Amino acid sequence: MSKVVRFHRTGGPEVLQLEEVTAREPQSGEVRIRTRALGLNRAEVMFRNGAYVVDPVFPSSLGYEASGEVESVGPNVSGLTIGDAVSVVPSFAMTDYGVHGELVIAPATAVVKHPENLSWEEAAAVWMNFITAYGALIDLAKVQPGDTVLIPAASSSVGLAAIQIARMAGAQPVALTRTSAKRQQLLDAGAAAVISTSEEDVVAQVRDLTDGQGAQVVFDPVAGPGFADLVAAAAPHAMIIVYGALAPDPTPLPVLGVLGKHLTIRGYELFEITRDDNRRQDAIEFVLRGLTDGTLRPVIDTTFEFGDIVEAHRYLEAGNQVGKVVLTVPR
Repeated sequence: MSKVVRFHRTGGPEVLQLEEVTAREPQSGEVRIRTRALGLNRAEVMFRNGAYVVDPVFPSSLGYEASGEVESVGPNVSGLTIGDAVSVVPSFAMTDYGVHGELVIAPATAVVKHPENLSWEEAAAVWMNFITAYGALIDLAKVQPGDTVLIPAASSSVGLAAIQIARMAGAQPVALTRTSAKRQQLLDAGAAAVISTSEEDVVAQVRDLTDGQGAQVVFDPVAGPGFADLVAAAAPHAMIIVYGALAPDPTPLPVLGVLGKHLTIRGYELFEITRDDNRRQDAIEFVLRGLTDGTLRPVIDTTFEFGDIVEAHRYLEAGNQVGKVVLTVPR
């Protein structure tokens, strides 16, 4: 038997329950993992709320990220053995697999042996944020040394990963955040500059930071009314990558600004990378190199115990964290 996180209706954190289920054996191409830590993401919040790209099928499990030890291996799996320390790459639908539980099944293609220098908590806080940032900045935008990269919602785990990857590429990461409360934390995390979107003139600040040129890349999970400022702050021929819609309000499109600067506005999601075998492997190798040499390091804001799943979701939804929220799973 295994305790897993499940819900029987969409709604707030209170719909989540820990339920005892029979742990099935892995089938062909699958691995069973005894988890040690679980990474939380806004994707799970949206899935739980019924506001995700796919609808849950009840009773529904959830969860994209976990770390732990391989407990058993199904047929037609190579490169993984019982006892391996592994973590899970989000590359599957939560309607097919949900890895927030004690003993979980994952497709072998999504299971990676992570570097030994990571704790279980860190290993559960890697793949969603670093591959999301890698896919946008390296795979799509091909960020170059000297580029300025604007990163709204920079205190999120993806935003912090983007700061590190931009630095790794030799670019200048400029963190955007709602207020100045997190300014020092973002500077400590590697941001070259921090702009408070509610307290400062974003366009003027970017102009000053770039000697009037503007930002070559914008990596935006917010959209909404502030999108017009991002267009105005972008350099000619810049790429604006939109990977979320955190703002509840409509998003204006300043058409003349887009046309006049010859901007590219690109919609993007993680699965564009992780469901393509070649691009997923390139992303994994890039992130593993950074994790191994210390250039990349997941930032954890808070850890909760597995039994506190409801409180952990409430904390995540409050939006005050700097980095990842992680659950620890007792042995």
